[in-house]
Amino acid sequence: MGQITGEWLGAETKMEMLDLIGDSTGQGVSCRRSCELLMIHRSRILRWQQMHRDGGTLVNDTPGPEQALHRLLPEERSAMVALACREDLADLSHRELTVTAWDKGLVYISFSTTYRVLRDSGLMGMRGNERRHNGSSVAPIRKDLTGPNQRWCWDISYLMTPVKGHYLYLFMVLDEYSRKIVHWRISWWMNASEAKALLEGAMANENVLNMPEDQRPEIINDRGRQMKARPVRQVFEDHKMPQLFARPRTPNDNPFIESMFSTVKTDPEFPDRFRDDVHAEAYFGVYVPWYNNEHYHSGIDYVTPHQAHTGQRAAIIEERQRNIHKQRLKRQEVNRQKPGLTETRTKSINNSVQETLCSVIP
Repeated sequence: MGQITGEWLGAETKMEMLDLIGDSTGQGVSCRRSCELLMIHRSRILRWQQMHRDGGTLVNDTPGPEQALHRLLPEERSAMVALACREDLADLSHRELTVTAWDKGLVYISFSTTYRVLRDSGLMGMRGNERRHNGSSVAPIRKDLTGPNQRWCWDISYLMTPVKGHYLYLFMVLDEYSRKIVHWRISWWMNASEAKALLEGAMANENVLNMPEDQRPEIINDRGRQMKARPVRQVFEDHKMPQLFARPRTPNDNPFIESMFSTVKTDPEFPDRFRDDVHAEAYFGVYVPWYNNEHYHSGIDYVTPHQAHTGQRAAIIEERQRNIHKQRLKRQEVNRQKPGLTETRTKSINNSVQETLCSVIP
């Protein structure tokens, strides 16, 4: 059974309820319990009590207009809907969208009004970071790779500092074919400007702009705010580099960069904490050249990322197999030349046969 609303109650009835609750309170029954028994909200009783103490009347006011005089104007509603439909603002929550409208001088309305406008327009599908994964996302289509600079993956990882809650950020671009760290960057900030600088540095390192447009690498990344920011997406659009997005909470869609960060942080010499950005840059200034040029990577047949990136992988593997086979033949030749080897082996076989026959025949 619902609560009594009070709009249809007369002043005398309201006063009787106040007197009844007052008497019950004097007998040890709390106001909250009395309100529960009377099925009326406690805040309504408190408001009536305040009005009575202030000498006001408990008579219901004349009903107001059917539509509020301060209701939203049609042009304000249209402006807010148009703002919410902009692609560069698609990630903003309704509160952030409201503040954006204020700052742009477009519409001055409350958060709740924005929420109702977007809800009525079908635009409140869990905007912003809090929206949920609907389970129907499609995995990115990963083409087979035949060489370097065909697909890059990139991400951002936290680096701990001595100050709790303050982090450095490691930005890194990895070539999926060769596992080479194409470019990296250390920053105190995790924003679109730093991401853009990272990607522009990677393109400069690999001379991407000198490649034909149809041969430039595609990019795969997560769905973080930095990855979806308009300045970052604009870089890929301007340079004709397709951008692929991993599904939410699906690290297997972007496994190589995740594995790269694991390799970095499990290295025996990796510091638990970095003093500052200078310390971090000094460490990775040594680590990255070692990783690219000296580290034998298990995922690429134990050649270095640099060797795989420069097209040496197949020749190195072939040379290794040829040397292994050559050494096998050499061992066979040397062993054949050892005196008495054949006679010893024949005698051993004959002894084994004789022992077997003796055990079977009584």
